[in-house]
Amino acid sequence: MYRPLLRTRFQLIADSFCKSKFHKHERRNVANKLELSRTLTTTMGYEFLEHKEESISKATQMQIVDALCRGERSRASHLLLNLGHAHHSLGADDFFHILNYCARSPDPLFVMETWRMMEEKEIGLNNKCYLLMMQALCKGGYLEEASNLIYFLGERYGIYPILPVYNSFLGACAKLHSMVHANLCLDLMDSRMVGKNEVTYTELLKLAVWQKNLSAVHEIWEDYIKHYSLSVFSLRKFIRSFTRLRDLKSAYETLQHMVALAMMGKLYINRTSEGRLRSSRLDIPIPLNGRLSSLKVDFGENDHAVALRTDTSVRNNEQCVISNVGISEAESVKIGMMNKFKALPVMKVLRWSFSDVIHACGRTQNSGLAEQLMLQMQSLGLQPSSHTYDGFIRAIVSDRGLSNGMEVLKIMQQNNLKPQDSTIATLSVECSKALELDLAEALLDQISRCTNPNPFSAFFAACDTMDKPERAIKIFAKMRQLKLKPDIRTYELLFSLFGNVNAPYEEGNMFSQVDSAKRINAIEMDMARNNIQHSHISMKNLLKALGAEGMIRELIQYFCDSKTPLGTPTYNTVLHSLVEDQESHRAMEIFKQMKTCGIPPDAATYNIMIDCCSIIRCFKSASALVSMMVRDGFYPQTMTYTALIKILLDYGDFDEALNLLDLVSLEGIPHDVLLYNTILKKACEKGRIDVIEFIIEQMHQNKVQPDPSTCHFVFSGYVNCGFHNAAMEALQVLSMRMLCEEVSTLEEKRSDFEDLILAEDSEAESRILQFCEDSDENLAFTAALLQLRWCTIVGFPISWSLDRASGLEDSQTNSNSRKPETA
Repeated sequence: MYRPLLRTRFQLIADSFCKSKFHKHERRNVANKLELSRTLTTTMGYEFLEHKEESISKATQMQIVDALCRGERSRASHLLLNLGHAHHSLGADDFFHILNYCARSPDPLFVMETWRMMEEKEIGLNNKCYLLMMQALCKGGYLEEASNLIYFLGERYGIYPILPVYNSFLGACAKLHSMVHANLCLDLMDSRMVGKNEVTYTELLKLAVWQKNLSAVHEIWEDYIKHYSLSVFSLRKFIRSFTRLRDLKSAYETLQHMVALAMMGKLYINRTSEGRLRSSRLDIPIPLNGRLSSLKVDFGENDHAVALRTDTSVRNNEQCVISNVGISEAESVKIGMMNKFKALPVMKVLRWSFSDVIHACGRTQNSGLAEQLMLQMQSLGLQPSSHTYDGFIRAIVSDRGLSNGMEVLKIMQQNNLKPQDSTIATLSVECSKALELDLAEALLDQISRCTNPNPFSAFFAACDTMDKPERAIKIFAKMRQLKLKPDIRTYELLFSLFGNVNAPYEEGNMFSQVDSAKRINAIEMDMARNNIQHSHISMKNLLKALGAEGMIRELIQYFCDSKTPLGTPTYNTVLHSLVEDQESHRAMEIFKQMKTCGIPPDAATYNIMIDCCSIIRCFKSASALVSMMVRDGFYPQTMTYTALIKILLDYGDFDEALNLLDLVSLEGIPHDVLLYNTILKKACEKGRIDVIEFIIEQMHQNKVQPDPSTCHFVFSGYVNCGFHNAAMEALQVLSMRMLCEEVSTLEEKRSDFEDLILAEDSEAESRILQFCEDSDENLAFTAALLQLRWCTIVGFPISWSLDRASGLEDSQTNSNSRKPETA
């Protein structure tokens, strides 16, 4: 934080300054007193021309600078007073080193103190000191005070700053994102008829890019070419602006201008003593000679065969045609001329600009254009850097997938180019999305520096999808090793991965609940250390973990004490956990609270509450909830009818439940296996063989494949009624349907299945498990093969028919008259 400098304070200083002896002369004498030497040689004006002579007070100035560096401000102020009293004929240069330090630090407050001293001694400003004072104010964030300084000295006393002062102010506006002050400065420049140089255009570009104003960038471009001919550095700045605003067409066209300039030898680049590149062209406005050609990117029908054409008629109407196969014969001589520039700085600038456009291709998922630019770089003799490949791989994987990205990585390794950490992170994210955990983990191990937790979060998400929390532990340790701060997305996934201890479908116990509480507490403490608050997703995952462990008391406590705004998904998580734990009354209270707080229920909310009605066996309440559901614009779906049928079956009303099942078919709502299993379960308990056989036929007609639960309910229903042969026959038929619903497909795989089912060795079951794992089949497929093998072991021959045998058809019509069979 800094202390604000008031506008009135500047006015008083300006008034007293202009009332001094220096300002008692006429305006033209004031102008003569000011030194009008050229002050800038670089874009920000830090390199000045040599002074006429060394200041006689340099030693005292250095002492003041040293005191400021040490933080001894009172000593610096005392030395400044001594400087003012010790010398009676001081000039602006006697304060140059002090102001220069304040501009570099920055130290705007000491600048004001120095200015007051200069005013007391009636010392006039020169352009150098004026610029340094402005830079100190601007870099220190005192835009309002700097703006007032420019305005007061100009409007009241006719002391107008030079253009670098305005450029410095515009640069500060761009850095601090202040369009208000930038507009005031531009208006002041217009009213005072101050022109623009290349630095001005650069600062205006920064402001336009910050505002994401592409049209403004194009306007700046049009104004620039009216006053200046093209240079490599100016084109690079426009290319960066276009790429940041994702205007690939303009960026590519501008890039071709740069290539054309390089071919014509219009380079104007040299190195400073520090090795930095800079333009050697004098900043003199010279309008473009001739018209700027119209460049375009012609996308044909095939995105991977992009024809890129450029007409470089800037001076001599020369033409360079670049296609997806290289460069035309007409330009082979021109490209050959580039060989003599390979060691010159222009090639580095060209490579930077190509990299900028290729990175923009990555952000816009344009792999076709990125590939063409890589071909063009090779044709021009430009060796792509690791940074270039980073953008290229981003474009490739986003558009063509992981395999293509890994191929490019191999090419980098063949060229002895070490991939950047960001490149490895990009590939790791794609591996995680493809659930390639081994490859993703290997790539993450190669990262030496990372500032974004997204690659690690993507891996955690993959572990969560595949239910492999143990794989995430090592990668989380890698995050700690890199001192990478997790974000809220990371913590959301950590709660999902480690919040509950037991595997799915296992009930929590006292030991697992203690472990779960410790894990949740550890994650929350880490969030507190990193000053990260809960999001609605992290809170939802936390509550879901508590519900899965059966920790209802803790769940309610977290829910009631939460300071995070809770939305519908979080309420659904709490309601679902309460219903699963048979806490129907608490669920109703939470539902009422939800309505009272104005949280809109969704279809999932109503389905959960209708399922809650099955606990209290109240079909009337369930019907009322269905009415509310329809009024809110949600129509009953399969799970809704499943809950309603469950309630009717609890009453033993099979007829009404089957009527509701018919209504599901009339409404055109798709059936699922859970709907049928709900009926089969109750029919098994009640010994309703007729209902069991009716449901089996309904499933077959509607092409709903049974699952292991279906087989269990049907088999148990027959066995409980004493129909053992029918039970085995039904088990075979259902197992066949679990394997495949189509007879032709079943016949094609029959030989493979028979080898597994009829094998007599002890490793047969292991081979069945391996076969299903290798073929990516689901659990139901594995269960079907094991069930058929069990049938053969107990002596029942395998029938490869998907339809019922005649014995089962008779049982459907005569089940009431059947007597239990003897074993």
